[in-house]
Amino acid sequence: MSRIGKKPIEVPKDVTASIDGQTVSVKGPKGELAFVATDDVTLAMDEGQITVAPRDETKKSRAAWGMSRTMVANLVEGVTKGFERKLEINGVGYRAAIQGSNLQLNVGYSHDVLFPIPDGIKIATPKPTEIVVSGIDKQRVGQIAAEIRQFRKPEPYKGKGIKYAEEHIHRKEGKKK
Repeated sequence: MSRIGKKPIEVPKDVTASIDGQTVSVKGPKGELAFVATDDVTLAMDEGQITVAPRDETKKSRAAWGMSRTMVANLVEGVTKGFERKLEINGVGYRAAIQGSNLQLNVGYSHDVLFPIPDGIKIATPKPTEIVVSGIDKQRVGQIAAEIRQFRKPEPYKGKGIKYAEEHIHRKEGKKK
């Protein structure tokens, strides 16, 4: 039994949700999102709650049960609160800045890296060494943060590079004489 899948998803007052077959559409103050569930689960809405249940007791449907419930819960949280990922830049002379509709990164290359900011995603640089990626779609926010991190991954010797704020870099000792 899925412990996560059993929990119903509360739909807040300022959010409207609708189920059309296997598609869940959620509209809230921050925007509108939709998710298409697999045929292995059934979706139901009653009294301001969305419930997800497996169609049968196969391993595949039980595996999709918790995942589908989490995806729908992320839709509701995204249109109410939104999601954000914080990145930190470590290194001498490494910095980031917003330049028009691009994120400009100085991360040790001979040229500046320009990253175009996609639609539906907001990128802010409160400090030159901090990047905040935010939006309503959890998957897209994480994907954009991962793409920015790819420009200069943190290295284990000095810790230079772009890392997630909550990430711990396992440091290595350098050469010994």
